[in-house]
Amino acid sequence: MLEGKAVMGETDMKQTMKEDALSLAAKALDCFDVTEPTQIARFIKKEFDKKYGLGWQCIAGTHFGSFLTHCSGCFIHFSVGNLTILLFKGSAGEVASGPTV
Repeated sequence: MLEGKAVMGETDMKQTMKEDALSLAAKALDCFDVTEPTQIARFIKKEFDKKYGLGWQCIAGTHFGSFLTHCSGCFIHFSVGNLTILLFKGSAGEVASGPTV
């Protein structure tokens, strides 16, 4: 698990969902090198789609900006070393405005 190693940014997820995100990130980092952020993002997104329904988006990398709208309770932003992970379930409406990362 990444607890203690992950630096939490913004999140509005319930604790269990947040723990799932950190656990999946740890698994992804076991399977893929940190230099493969697209593979890490794909892994986390597909697992969240399976467990929590379709519509999840994941961005992983070292330098990126974002501005997004997400479903309430479905946003997390954290870093592990130099790798930053942004995971959210998108929303077409004004459900909740995500922070600028």
